[in-house]
Amino acid sequence: MYHTSPFEVGWLPPEFAPVLLGVIVLAVLGTTILFLCGVVAYSRRRSFRYLLITVVLGLLVARSIVGLATVFGLIPMAIHHLVEHSFDFLIAVLILYAVYRSGAGRGESTLESEGD
Repeated sequence: MYHTSPFEVGWLPPEFAPVLLGVIVLAVLGTTILFLCGVVAYSRRRSFRYLLITVVLGLLVARSIVGLATVFGLIPMAIHHLVEHSFDFLIAVLILYAVYRSGAGRGESTLESEGD
């Protein structure tokens, strides 16, 4: 856990370290940009649905940062799995809750009300 280089952690072969590091850095940048877009969208709409989506995007950023910290040896692999799979579960629950809460609005038809 005292490693400072992804090229020295025992669970990662050194030839794969640059690829993994590159993918995780891109994930951090990508999810951060999406999160900032979510914050802007929430600030404009101020609805509960947009808040839930922004929280989910924030969890994706945190998940990517945990992965980066694991590659640098700052977070042990066991904690990494515990945190990331907990985030996966929480993200799924929040998305399903947002879908459940949205339902069919006024003027929208549902599959049951549409005929064949």
